[in-house]
Amino acid sequence: MLREKLINYKIILASGSPRRQKFFSDLNLDFEIRLKEVEEVFPPELQASEITDFLAILKADAFEGALAPGEILVTSDTIVWHKGKALGKPKDYEDAFRILESLSGETHEVYTSVCFKTSENFDVINDVTKVSFNVLTNDEIRYYLDQCRPYDKAGAYGIQEWIGLIAVRKVEGSYANVMGLPVDKVYAYLSNLK
Repeated sequence: MLREKLINYKIILASGSPRRQKFFSDLNLDFEIRLKEVEEVFPPELQASEITDFLAILKADAFEGALAPGEILVTSDTIVWHKGKALGKPKDYEDAFRILESLSGETHEVYTSVCFKTSENFDVINDVTKVSFNVLTNDEIRYYLDQCRPYDKAGAYGIQEWIGLIAVRKVEGSYANVMGLPVDKVYAYLSNLK
């Protein structure tokens, strides 16, 4: 359905995330993957969605001057926001353990921003989902880290993995957003393109 609406556009997904790529495939979109290395550093005064907006735009800016007419570049960034701090991807096992220990028995927010860039302009959308965790034992955290190695995931977890089955008590908002893309909002944005 969406594929026909976008017949005059070429969608470029600038993400190495297998989950985001799968979402685009599941939407039955024709898309190309183009990647550029970007140092994901943001000003320390930014909060919550300001961080993900900034990083999604930063990733899009790496393609400045590289887009042809009719191409729509899609970049995205996700963070876990907990107790006034952004939790990105863990540095190592110990960092991942600390992050999951801090989320245990608590509610956190997952923010994702998506930037749509053309040769002429750009738009940014974002979404937030609240996720409540059950209390996790140290053994459960260790088991998850040993089995799933979630070092490429913001907040050191993937909701679609084992930990999502046993730890997630409640989700308020988009489940897909927690996986890294507010698919309903992306679909709505692309559907409304002229």
